[in-house]
Amino acid sequence: MARVQCCENPPTLNPSSGNWHVDEIGGLKSYVSGSPDSSLAVILISDVFGYEAPNLRKLADKVAAAGYYVVVPDYFHGEPYNPENSERPLQVWLKDHGPEKGYEETKPVIESLKQKGISKIGAAGFCWGAKVVVRLAQGDYIQAGVFLHPSFVTVDDIKGVKVPLAVLGAENDHLSPPTLLTQFGEALNAKPEVEGFVKIFPGVAHGWAVRYNPEDAAALNSAEEAHLEMLAWFLKHIK
Repeated sequence: MARVQCCENPPTLNPSSGNWHVDEIGGLKSYVSGSPDSSLAVILISDVFGYEAPNLRKLADKVAAAGYYVVVPDYFHGEPYNPENSERPLQVWLKDHGPEKGYEETKPVIESLKQKGISKIGAAGFCWGAKVVVRLAQGDYIQAGVFLHPSFVTVDDIKGVKVPLAVLGAENDHLSPPTLLTQFGEALNAKPEVEGFVKIFPGVAHGWAVRYNPEDAAALNSAEEAHLEMLAWFLKHIK
């Protein structure tokens, strides 16, 4: 059941979506948005459907408009998860594209950003990407992190976090249900040296922040509320 929910409402991928362009950052093809002269950067780490999702690129442009240099890497090297491919079910696909690999591949991306003059970096992870963010947040790679409808993240992961972390979750989510999100909040509260924030959005399901129908006003409003919370967190901590 959880796996099915993870992959519901797959986006129609579009390599031409977004207002900016694709470049190579740290060895990964990446959608980049915003001024390269900015000293502040945000990395958006996709769900299993990858960096060509139009809603994700729209969000990158929105974050860039707030003054950040935004990078959305292609962690899947041209092979995002395709639920129509019966020969590559999710568990098989994950063997080649696990979050731990994503974590390792983010390190050279961060180093490349620092070489460009970036002084502070935030990272937001969606579903699959949340596990990458929590690993980054356990070290000194980023200065703040955000999860949106996380997958694979455990309470023990949260206990190791060293930077401010916001968790934005869904009321109807089998992968990270409200009970687990509450435990994340308790783990963060037990670390007074780390600022934490947990918000559970009512009436929405896993994936709502990026896999919404832009013509559905209610879905769009819920997604935009999450986007504003994410951006507020970065404006507070990545400045």
